[in-house]
Amino acid sequence: MQYESAKAVFADWGVDTEAALAKLAEIPISMHCWQGDDVVGFEQKSGSSGGGIQATGSHPGRARTPDELRADLEFSYGMIPGNHRLNLHACYLDTDQNPDRDEIEYGHFASWVDWAKEQRLGLDFNPTFFAHAKADDNLTLSHPDQGIRDFWIEHGKRSRDIAAQMGAALGSPVVNNIWVPDGYKDTPVDRMASRVRLEQSLDAIRALKHDKAQMLDAVESKLFGIGVEACTVGSHEFYMGYAIRNETLLCLDMGHFHPTENVADKLSSVALSLDEILLHVSRPMRWDSDHVILLDDAILQMAQELVSANLLDRTHIGLDFFDATISRTAAWVIGTRNMQKALLQALLAPWDELKRAESRLDFTTRFMATEEIKDLPYGAVWSEFCARMEVATGKALIADLARYQKKVEARG
Repeated sequence: MQYESAKAVFADWGVDTEAALAKLAEIPISMHCWQGDDVVGFEQKSGSSGGGIQATGSHPGRARTPDELRADLEFSYGMIPGNHRLNLHACYLDTDQNPDRDEIEYGHFASWVDWAKEQRLGLDFNPTFFAHAKADDNLTLSHPDQGIRDFWIEHGKRSRDIAAQMGAALGSPVVNNIWVPDGYKDTPVDRMASRVRLEQSLDAIRALKHDKAQMLDAVESKLFGIGVEACTVGSHEFYMGYAIRNETLLCLDMGHFHPTENVADKLSSVALSLDEILLHVSRPMRWDSDHVILLDDAILQMAQELVSANLLDRTHIGLDFFDATISRTAAWVIGTRNMQKALLQALLAPWDELKRAESRLDFTTRFMATEEIKDLPYGAVWSEFCARMEVATGKALIADLARYQKKVEARG
């Protein structure tokens, strides 16, 4: 009865809740594997450099093996309505071998593909340019040493090939996203040389063309990181220009900009020059701290822009957060559902009415309407969506999450 009442309320605003629910069910979200193990991965080697990436906390139950991680993911997907994807980093290989980053092959990830088929999930992929001895200078693809650059170029090439084979096996294009930690702690005297090397390395990685039905290239910028406070080689301007010139996806990570920048505001601008966009949805509390996303203004604005600007079908939505102070599975579930809740609220907005008022310069009506719709019964529509998808809400969800956490705490 609550849904029927809410349906009537939204209808009074000219909004079809059934259409919104149908659209939400079609939107896949790429959940990131690295929340489940605190960005450790399953390699048998590592370097001191984390590229400014650090998961803090010691909550019990961290996944230590591919099988444990997959079990946690299966539980989490079971708590999230809809059909989604998994975003996999190259350091999460599943093999008894010990390949270095420039030796990885599709076979090292074949178990992930088999599992994804069983779970009816899509996959996305990322080469791992951090946590390796050859990244300890905080320089990889832009390193002045040609040998180190060649090592990382080979890693990038192999990652693209793995992603393409994954896409072919799953019948769904894999987004292969390149992010490197390259930068300088103090002010460099030759930024141009570093950026020329980075561009040349990216060109070398992408020299072999892949079918876009199997693999899509993406590049990701960053403002700064620990140890690279003075200059990030792969800045937003660098990668925006690169993506436009080379027709790749541009990744906009919500934690990779100045704290006062509204990343949602960038969507319509870059969409004029790019066919597709990749989002990494995060919550940067101070810098790129990657807190679990809340249903806050930043997330709501991002979802509103995606719907209002008609960008949903051109945008790949991925998540990027990690918190080791709380249950890792609860973080996955609540964070992903928050993204879905934001999208649902955006889908339930009376955009035609709001846009008509704005086009007439009737800012009073726009102001009144945008404030009044904040009180609409979104929760009843969300509960209906979860009921149709047979997933729990409220206290029942909290109880399910708590029970699973007790289970993973028992791991030896």
